[in-house]
Order: sequence, then structure tokens, then C-alpha cells
Amino acid sequence: MFKVFSRISRRRALQGAAAGFVAFGLLLWWLLPLGDEPPTGTITFSTGTPLGVYQEYGKLLRTELDKDMPGLKVKLVNSAGSQENVARVATGHADFTIAAADAVETYEKGGKPGASELRGVARLYDDYVQLIVPHDSDIDSVADLRGKRVAIGPDRSGVRLIADRVLTAAGIDPKKGVKPVPAGIDTGPDLLRRGKIDAFFWSGGLPTDGLKDLAAHYSFRFVPIEATLVAKMHEQGDATRYYRATNMPESAYPSIQRGSTVPTIAVSNLLMTREDLNPGSPSGSPRP
Repeated sequence: MFKVFSRISRRRALQGAAAGFVAFGLLLWWLLPLGDEPPTGTITFSTGTPLGVYQEYGKLLRTELDKDMPGLKVKLVNSAGSQENVARVATGHADFTIAAADAVETYEKGGKPGASELRGVARLYDDYVQLIVPHDSDIDSVADLRGKRVAIGPDRSGVRLIADRVLTAAGIDPKKGVKPVPAGIDTGPDLLRRGKIDAFFWSGGLPTDGLKDLAAHYSFRFVPIEATLVAKMHEQGDATRYYRATNMPESAYPSIQRGSTVPTIAVSNLLMTREDLNPGSPSGSPRP
């Protein structure tokens, strides 16, 4: 099981950013020998898709660290999402990342390369699963997705991991029960607006820019994911224990929700690194 050093408030995604990066900075200092200068060189941070919250976090990370550690360069690298992020850090292709707890657990339980080296720096905020359809759609529940064109997230994304499990809990084969489309928050909203898909899944902090932009010029609604489905997801394996039934607050997308909450799923996000990372060396090289 991965180790988490700090627990951070999760009221809203970006409100927790500064606290998470303070924990990150303290970790770097803690790993350095007493009296050493601040770390220098370059570290690689694997983020996510454009218009997602991981992207915003990466930019905030770079800004915060530049204030106190100007000699440390943060290189941001786009990714498909949590599953790819975990793999990159575990195999040394990135030094730090953000990933959903279920994706970290899934990687570890699969015994994949470098899994035992993964370490958590801080708990940051919760992702909320958001199932979006046109306002006039006949889709009112997850079960109604059967046979529909559904964007389930890019391969190796956290969205794909959760969408597959939600569909399975509803009795739908993710590969055959729907017409799956590998689109994420960067392309899904436009596909929905143009009628190319019937629904799309997104898992991210609130609010997400891609959905805020869509709400400004297109009428859509959220399909509820009821607590009974979450209970069925818990039967699918250890990693699903990180899912909890909750309600998306009415303040997330006011023009869409109009004062109503939406039953859904939440899962925690973690700031991750590797045990062998040496923050005092250029390019985030491992300890000798």
C-alpha cells in the first residue's frame, strides 16, 4: 500500500493547491542533508489533458516552487491522466505527478514495474465523476447508456478506469454494451456539442474549465450516479474502496445545476513521487 505523508483540506481543488505544494516543498527540504543549499536542476511533473485540473495544478506547482526554489526548474509534461501518470513516475519517466488513489492502487495490485517504489507526498483534493448529456437527452441513468455513443476517457486515463467500473456496476459491458469513444475533457465537450457522442464521462476537480466553457454556450445536464451503483462498484476489487458516494455541490456549475446537487462518486487525488528520488540532484536523478 502506498504511503501518504500529509492530508490536505479538500474543499475545492485549487484551494488546496498551495497547501499541497507547501508539503511538497517541505518534503524536498526534509530529504536534503542539513545545511545544504536549496535543490537545483530539473524535475519532471506529469500533468494531464488540456483543460483538466491536473494541468492547472502543474502550473501552480511551477509558480509556487519558483518563489522559494528559483534554481529548481519544473518541466510540465501532458498525459492521458492518472493511469499514465502513475506508470511514468513508477518507471522513472517523471519525478512527480498527481493521480487518483484508485489508479495508484490498481497499478500496485497489478504488480507493475516500479510499483513498490511509489510514495505519496500529500492528499490534495477529491475528483468528482461527472456524466454529461445534452439537456434534451433521453438518458436519465447510467443504465440508459446501453447502446449509446459514450466518451469513456483516453486509454490509460483515470476517467477510463472509473467509467469502465461504473458501466460494469450498471450491468453494461464497457467494450460491447456501449459504443466507446476514447475522448477526454479536451475533446469530449465539443463532440457532445456537435452531436458526435451521446454522453461523456469526466472525473476531475470542481469546477473543471472544459465544462465551464461548455456551459457558457451549450445546454447540458448531469446524469446522477446513485449510491447503489457505488456499492456495486465496491464489489469489484480492492481499488474500488477509494470510491465514496457523495453529491456534487450546486455551486460547481450554477448555470447548469440551478441550485440542485447531483448524486455521484468522489475519489481522492494524491501528489506522488518515488522512494529513490534524489531532489538534490539535477534532473531529479535517483539516489546513488
